Amino acid sequence: MMNQTEIGKFIARCRKEKNLTQAQLAEKLNITDRAISKWETGKSMPDSSIMLELCEILGITVNELLSGAKAGMEGFEKKADENLLVLKVKDKTHRKSNGIFSLLFSVTLLLGILVCLICNIAISGHLSWSLIPISSMVFAWAITFPIMRMGKRGLAAGLISLSIFILPYLYLLSHLTKTKDVFSVGAVMATASMVFLWIIAFVFRCIGKARRYLALGITFLLAVPFLFFINVLLSRRIETSLLDLWDVLTVFILLLLAFVSFICDHVRKKDTCHSTT
Repeated sequence: MMNQTEIGKFIARCRKEKNLTQAQLAEKLNITDRAISKWETGKSMPDSSIMLELCEILGITVNELLSGAKAGMEGFEKKADENLLVLKVKDKTHRKSNGIFSLLFSVTLLLGILVCLICNIAISGHLSWSLIPISSMVFAWAITFPIMRMGKRGLAAGLISLSIFILPYLYLLSHLTKTKDVFSVGAVMATASMVFLWIIAFVFRCIGKARRYLALGITFLLAVPFLFFINVLLSRRIETSLLDLWDVLTVFILLLLAFVSFICDHVRKKDTCHSTT
């Protein structure tokens, strides 16, 4: 059985042998130095997705990492089998919990769909208004299910689902409500919003977890021109002012949040640069 405390001490020892600080190791792994600290104090374990990269940097094998010591030839195969079994059990437990949550979510939405159908037929004698909430629940399921099922790895799948289904959903909603503006205006807004979301996803992907405050600050800054762009599109589609008091207030808040995020990133970067542990 794995001992997190011993593994943490082993990680710290290997890191120091490589003359790396926690900040330097964190930067190589594209994570925060706080995560490294938690590993080395035995409070948490490295995620399986970065174990191979961590071992490559430290010059050890996965089996040695999970054993918390450099392995000799004696008992190496036995220890390797034990560690592999522990990893498989951990991964299976994680997938099982995700599966349970995603199943409960699916069942809840299915019950909601059935309630809408029963109430609609009981009141009107045919399907009418229930199609609107039903289509909305199916749309929500298509976006949320991959995220709940796969966790962080499902974020990209959820964003892809949103990109694929948003326009058909708006078209269907426009047809059900018999309001053309739902699609004509909504499609333009949805397309612009999807482009913005993909840009933000790219920013976070490139910058990484270690500089998440920097990515957040860039997101707030990019939201400012996006707000003006949306207002221009809306002013051409419907009768609305290009800029009002609420827009000015929103821009001020976004700029303030961006400034705070950049300050937080600067402070964190300064702290990590002076870190010697």
